[in-house]
Amino acid sequence: MDDLSRLNLLGSSEKFLGVCSQIKKMASVDVAVLIAGETGTGKEVAARALHYLGKRRDQPFIPVNCGALPETLIESELFGHERGAFTDAKTTAPGLVCEANGGTLFLDEVDTLSPKAQASMLRFLQDHSYRRVGSGIERKADVRVIVASNANLEQLVEAKAFRRDLLYRLNVLQLRLPALRERGGDAIELAQTFLTRLSHQYRLPKKTLHPSAIEFISQYDWPGNIRELENVMHREFLMCEGEEIIFKGETSAAVENTMNSFKNAKQQAIAEFEQRYLRQALEKSAGNLSEAARMAGQDRSAFGKLVRKHKILGMEQSNL
Repeated sequence: MDDLSRLNLLGSSEKFLGVCSQIKKMASVDVAVLIAGETGTGKEVAARALHYLGKRRDQPFIPVNCGALPETLIESELFGHERGAFTDAKTTAPGLVCEANGGTLFLDEVDTLSPKAQASMLRFLQDHSYRRVGSGIERKADVRVIVASNANLEQLVEAKAFRRDLLYRLNVLQLRLPALRERGGDAIELAQTFLTRLSHQYRLPKKTLHPSAIEFISQYDWPGNIRELENVMHREFLMCEGEEIIFKGETSAAVENTMNSFKNAKQQAIAEFEQRYLRQALEKSAGNLSEAARMAGQDRSAFGKLVRKHKILGMEQSNL
């Protein structure tokens, strides 16, 4: 486990050790891997472990958050562009695929790729050849592709929101990361590890968990998984005045409502509005995506991206 700990794969539950065993096996074979799991379960950590335990470890690891790429620039970001290829292309850009040559390209939130980007990625996976935007020259890149998603890609395929042939190319091997609530006592082990790291980071005395904190950590569901646990430990470490972290009543309530800050409450309200609006538009259009987009005054592609983002898979699936 020393190599895995060094790569931030931490835990000793039976379920997690099973995942670690899978990672070691998958790292030794140079094929595409689909990493599935809830938000905050450590999908990028697992992707890095697959890279650094494999034969490409001395080559680049290039992570890409597909959900953060503007739809109009996805192909340019991935495959590069020539100078003058579009309005803002003042210089030539090699693209992320070129940067990852010899190493690993990690596509997080792969389910958010637009249909056009999905087609481009499929072409690249078939023979590892690509063209920069605005160029007629075909290039090659020796890249291992690892992707991650917290969405059910099979359902998206059935809803015609994700290409079946692309899923087949990406899903050669699948690694499912368990939620923190499924990992037994790993939450306590992780919390203690985070406290040790924070002590080194801030050069402050090490703090321990009070029995009440241990009980809370063990019983809480951790919907945000490891990421949420780490954030909570960070806050408690900095705010705790003594040597023991005690989860008092108000602290526990604050943890359970971590996502209810003004910013997140605003984002949640917007998301709920978008979901209601999309469903209403699709109901009025009898599930016709193009008609729903027209009524909403939206480009069909942008409207479809919102439908995929919110995983609205019922009434619209026959018309995506």
